[in-house]
Amino acid sequence: MSLDLSQPTLTVAILTYNGEDYLRQILESLRRQEYSHTIDVLVIDSGSTDATLDIVAEFDEARLVRIPNDEFGHGRTRNLAAQLATGEVIAYLTHDAVPVHPQWASEMVAPFAYSTKIVAVMGKQIPRSNCFPLLKYEINAVFSGLGSDLGATVYELHDSDKEDAGLQAAKAFYSDVNSAARREFLLNTIPYRDVRYAEDQLFGLDLLQAGYLKAYAPGAAVEHSNDLTLAEYGPRIFDETVALREIGRDVSPVSAKTRLKLTVRGILADSLRIVQDSSFGLRRKLYWLVMNPAFHLRKWKYHNLGAVSELSNSGGASAHSLEARRKAVPNRGKQAGVKNVSDNSND
Repeated sequence: MSLDLSQPTLTVAILTYNGEDYLRQILESLRRQEYSHTIDVLVIDSGSTDATLDIVAEFDEARLVRIPNDEFGHGRTRNLAAQLATGEVIAYLTHDAVPVHPQWASEMVAPFAYSTKIVAVMGKQIPRSNCFPLLKYEINAVFSGLGSDLGATVYELHDSDKEDAGLQAAKAFYSDVNSAARREFLLNTIPYRDVRYAEDQLFGLDLLQAGYLKAYAPGAAVEHSNDLTLAEYGPRIFDETVALREIGRDVSPVSAKTRLKLTVRGILADSLRIVQDSSFGLRRKLYWLVMNPAFHLRKWKYHNLGAVSELSNSGGASAHSLEARRKAVPNRGKQAGVKNVSDNSND
C-alpha cells in the first residue's frame, strides 16, 4: 500500500481509567497502523488501579500523563489532550474502542483533505460479538443511518435547519468514542465544553452552528460496545437520558401505553433479528430470545426515570445512576472509557 505523504501529523489520545480489558489491543493496533508519519500516542489516565499503567509501560511509543480522578471530565480532559498533543490532527479513542485494521488512522484523517471547513470527523463503531442484541442492533442502526460505507458523509447546517431543533440535533450527532478534530480548532476556536456528560453531542452542534462542517468516515472503524450487564443497562439509560436534558435537549417521559407499544415492538423486532443473526449459534439464539426482552423492559423504565428526575439531584448523585454506583465502588468505575451510543436512538 502506498502512503499518502500529504497526510497531517497525528496524535491519538486514549483516555483511560481501569482500562486493562482492551488497552493492549488498542496499542497493538496503533503500532500496526500504515501511516505516513510516526503517530504520537498519548495516554491520559485518571487514577487507574488495575493493570492499565503496566500495559502502557509495555509500549515505548506511548506517552503517559496521569491526572487525579477528580480532575477528569469528558470535555475537560479532551481539551487537555489537545493542549498536550503534537499532531496537526488529534484523534480520540476511549479505552475500550479498538481500531479494526491498519488503515484506521488514514481513513480517519482523509475527510480533512476535502475542505478546510471540515474540522471534526467521527468513525464507525462495530459492536463486539458478546454485545447483547438490543445494544448490538441499535449501534448498527445508528451508524448505518449516518451514511454509506462506500465513502465519507459530510454534514452541515443550512439556514432552513435553524428552526428545527430535532433536525439540528440529528445532523449534529457526534460520538468521541472514535473521532478526530483539527488541533488548532480545538485550541483556538471551539473547544469541548466542560459538562458532566454528552460533551460530544454539544461539540457537534457547536461546530455546525458556527458554520463549520463535520464528517462521518465509516472506514475508520473500531470495535466498541459497552460491557454492560442487565443490572447496569437501566442505570446507564438513566444517565444518558439525564445527560441529554442537562445539555438542553427536550426529553419527555413516555406514557404507559406508548411504553408498552415501544417495548413490545422492540422485543418482536429484535427476536426476528436474533433468529436471523448468523453470528449466534442455536443455543445463543435461544438464550437471547429469553433474555433480551428484559433489556427492553429496563430501557423504557429507566428512560422515564431519567426524564422526570430533578436535574439538581441527578449529576451523579441519584440512586438510579450508574455513574454514581461506579464512583461508590472505584474499581468498577470506567468513566474515562465508558461512552455509549444507545442514547442516540432517542435523539
